[in-house]
Amino acid sequence: MDRYEEVLAFWQGKQVKTDAELAEVLNGQGISYAYHSGKLENERITYNDTREIFEHDGVTAYTGDLRTLFEIRNAKAAYELFLESFREKRALDEELMKEFQFQLTQNTYDTRRFQLGERPGEYKRHDYVTGRNEIGAAPEDVAEEMRELLGEMQGIPADKLLRAAAYYHAKFENIHPFADGNGRTGRLTMNYFLALNGHPPVTIHEEDRKDYYGALEAWDERQELEPMEAFLRQQLTKTWEKQLGRKQKD
Repeated sequence: MDRYEEVLAFWQGKQVKTDAELAEVLNGQGISYAYHSGKLENERITYNDTREIFEHDGVTAYTGDLRTLFEIRNAKAAYELFLESFREKRALDEELMKEFQFQLTQNTYDTRRFQLGERPGEYKRHDYVTGRNEIGAAPEDVAEEMRELLGEMQGIPADKLLRAAAYYHAKFENIHPFADGNGRTGRLTMNYFLALNGHPPVTIHEEDRKDYYGALEAWDERQELEPMEAFLRQQLTKTWEKQLGRKQKD
């Protein structure tokens, strides 16, 4: 049994059925996930600020900018929506995906985007650069492409969940459906898909961003999925390494 299979066995042994059980097994993972996901795109986010907001809904001696503070608070609201949606067993559809994006980006759209008519929780109305050679799907094609992608995520067999998650995330970022917050939304909805289907969620660690962006580019440029699947497998074992270590000591 390799480390990935050990993580799966650990998760399945928890028999997570309710939001309370999910919160219990995640424990500090919610804070760690929010920190890493946010810091991938905003270097000003710190673990200490993230922990204080998650645990106390506020920060002390904060000297950063207001947008960063909103982004961390939004990550907490999105995590609460994650648990609430899991409790209700809501399907990952357009409505829920837009709700996640709204929670993650409310009060953070800049003046230029607002002047262009962009709003949190709504698909983009204009093109935005997403990578070296990409601007994502044309605004008029986003809704159809997202409905097609979300439709493909139904009925995935248990042994294909991680590959399906890799495909979803790579394709989501390639479509780039929103004016802002695509990375955070794509990562969070990917994890919701995994948790909803009985698979442990994964934290993409900010120190591994080079490999992460390389895996995304492999899909953008050559439609190669293996780099993203391999990267997620590696990140999953990294995410749950401490829990596996504690279990082995018990």
